[in-house]
Amino acid sequence: MSSHLRKGRHSVTDLKIHLVCVTKYRRPVLSAEGLELIEKSFREVAKKMDFQILEFNGEEDHVHALIEYPPKLSVSQIVNALKGVSSRRYGKAALPKPHEESLWSPSYFAASVGGALLEVLKEYMRNQKS
Repeated sequence: MSSHLRKGRHSVTDLKIHLVCVTKYRRPVLSAEGLELIEKSFREVAKKMDFQILEFNGEEDHVHALIEYPPKLSVSQIVNALKGVSSRRYGKAALPKPHEESLWSPSYFAASVGGALLEVLKEYMRNQKS
């Protein structure tokens, strides 16, 4: 696998994280339609903020995203934007939320990834139940 390096004016980076976001109270409310809407929202936010969603998948109560991002962004900035936009769009689509105000738990999991583990992680995400 060739690694995609992000080249900036003063840096060359290869920053990737495995992000997991869970629904509020870990309630199983995400349908196939909901997951599709969330993925579309995540990809639009990524394009606007200049990062990439390399893989996306999810189940009824959580989503996984493999993200490549520039050093100017923090993980918390990325997570806040992804969760905020996707929650608003999910609500506008009148899909069921686990709580009247929130789709997502305020918590999340993020781990830096790279090298050989990357292909293993991609395969794991592809094989998640959906």
